Amino acid sequence: MRYIALAGALTAVSACTAAETNEAASADATAVEETAIVAETAAADGGPSYGTFRITRANGDVIVEELAEDGTFTATDQDGEVTTGTYEQRSPNEFCSKDDDDAEMTCYAEEVNDEGVWISTDPDDGESSTVERVTGDVEAE
Repeated sequence: MRYIALAGALTAVSACTAAETNEAASADATAVEETAIVAETAAADGGPSYGTFRITRANGDVIVEELAEDGTFTATDQDGEVTTGTYEQRSPNEFCSKDDDDAEMTCYAEEVNDEGVWISTDPDDGESSTVERVTGDVEAE
């Protein structure tokens, strides 16, 4: 009888340990998977989410945004006014940013249309801007 009780106790302990081990392995796998997703998220044009971009608003105003790999950005408008903040590329079709003065992120719907033009739509006013990836030195016009 003692052997049966001992065998039952050992089975219960080993089941707990296996479950805990499987849970920890699952959590580690999920963390690796989430990191891979973040690292692989591309912008609407298929390129990396970081870089330098020229944004032309619906009213013709131009902003040059420099998005760093660390999730920060610097935006310079055509009058030379500079804004800084953070951004997240949640998917190729969702770009979110927050100025240093803002409390919450604003997420923009993004797509490359049938004509090959990258469009970003502001959720607050529905206005669409065009986005161009640029290389080299560029200024807001």
